[in-house]
Amino acid sequence: MNRIVVGAHYGLKDWLAQRITAVVMAAYTLIVLAAVMGGATSSQEAWRAFMSHGLIRFFTFLFIVSLCYHAWVGVRDIWMDYIKPTGIRLFLHALTLLALIGYAGWAIQIIWRL
Repeated sequence: MNRIVVGAHYGLKDWLAQRITAVVMAAYTLIVLAAVMGGATSSQEAWRAFMSHGLIRFFTFLFIVSLCYHAWVGVRDIWMDYIKPTGIRLFLHALTLLALIGYAGWAIQIIWRL
């Protein structure tokens, strides 16, 4: 039997990555929501104190990386599914990747500047 192989076959790895990054983002959202309800945003000083904790900065970094990877997998799949000309698709992949790297760098710079 001749089997025709098509596509990039990201499959299980990307499915699992989407689920793991979604769990990380949901957990971080609950942590921040609890902090907001607990008064961590009552003033700028309170917010800075909350965000200055090493563990919170680590979880924020993890959230940013998860968000960017989650977005990369989703947008990449959209480009692969709906943009058929290879040159345009590769250009959009590169543009998306550069934007996400820039967003991540900018967000990390903001976190460490606090």
